[in-house]
Amino acid sequence: QVQLVESGGGLVQPGGSLRLSCAASGSIRSIYDMGWYRQAPGKQRDLVAVIADSGNTNYADSVKGRFTISRDYAKNTVYLQMNSLKPEDTAVYYCYADLRLQFARRNDYWGQGTQVTVSS
Repeated sequence: QVQLVESGGGLVQPGGSLRLSCAASGSIRSIYDMGWYRQAPGKQRDLVAVIADSGNTNYADSVKGRFTISRDYAKNTVYLQMNSLKPEDTAVYYCYADLRLQFARRNDYWGQGTQVTVSS
């Protein structure tokens, strides 16, 4: 059983910043990729950023230069620092983990989502 617990969402003015956190817990054998996706009303869920166990990162074009993903491997935690936020960043942000439990095969897991609203 895996839990991905997200925090840091909320309401922020345009140009402001937020820092999202997601901690994975459970009988985890290995974590490969961790990252963030987002879904706005009426739109599909899209990749925001991912970070592999190697430290390699990948970002959506719309957030490059503004968002930074990082990871604390010892704490099984991924972060998303969001700067220069725009109204178009408003969405539910979902934590994602590609991991393997002690007695299961490698699989994808999702957090419940945290709302980010950018508005004046």
